[in-house]
Amino acid sequence: MIKLIDINKSFKERQVLRHINLSVADGETLVIIGGSGSGKSTLLRLMVGLIAPTSGEIWIDAQEISRMKEEALDQVRLKMGMVFQYSALFDSMTVGDNVAFGLREHTDYSEEKIRRIVAEKLALVGLSGVENMMPSELSGGMKKRVGLARAIAFEPSIIFYDEPDSGLDPVMTGKIDELIRTMQRQLGVTSVVVTHDMESAFLVGDRIAMVYEGEIIADEAAEEFRRLQDPRVRAFLRGLAADKEAKA
Repeated sequence: MIKLIDINKSFKERQVLRHINLSVADGETLVIIGGSGSGKSTLLRLMVGLIAPTSGEIWIDAQEISRMKEEALDQVRLKMGMVFQYSALFDSMTVGDNVAFGLREHTDYSEEKIRRIVAEKLALVGLSGVENMMPSELSGGMKKRVGLARAIAFEPSIIFYDEPDSGLDPVMTGKIDELIRTMQRQLGVTSVVVTHDMESAFLVGDRIAMVYEGEIIADEAAEEFRRLQDPRVRAFLRGLAADKEAKA
């Protein structure tokens, strides 16, 4: 379980998050939406422990992480997988070595066991047999899937996704969304997804939370979110629809 209690975050004189209270149950997928500069990416970084709040508490299961020392935080992060917006693969490493990187850094597994785990995770994301390819040989969608395979190599209980559909065509977006749902079903993971794609949000999310000017202004089950009449939510959804039509 993830729980944020009265979180505030400021950078120098600028307050970017105000009184955030949010929880994600075990096995649930929470989607966080919001416009550029709303604070949603900062919220994700706080949950992962990449930055500390100015005030408030962040609980990952039974551990409060906001004031943890880095060594202890590293142990908590072993429960987490992270899928980055731009995949963040090591260009000089093969696909197999990218997926194996964390296993080699943080375990004493034999190379045989590591190779077996790598093959298993790549198969789970539909990329069997690509271990010896280089990132430069992959499409954008394939890179995202390799990033997901790396994220699940440790069998985390929580996966964070930062704009997983960014830069992908509609067909590949659908495949990535289906993989997010598969991870939840097959692995039972808790997921937090930051996205601007509302079709994806409704497809993968159990709940949707909207950040607006540093505050959570909506936090509802996905089907309930569609019916919200808050003018700020409606304006955001209309803006996304207009952008989509303009790009069509």
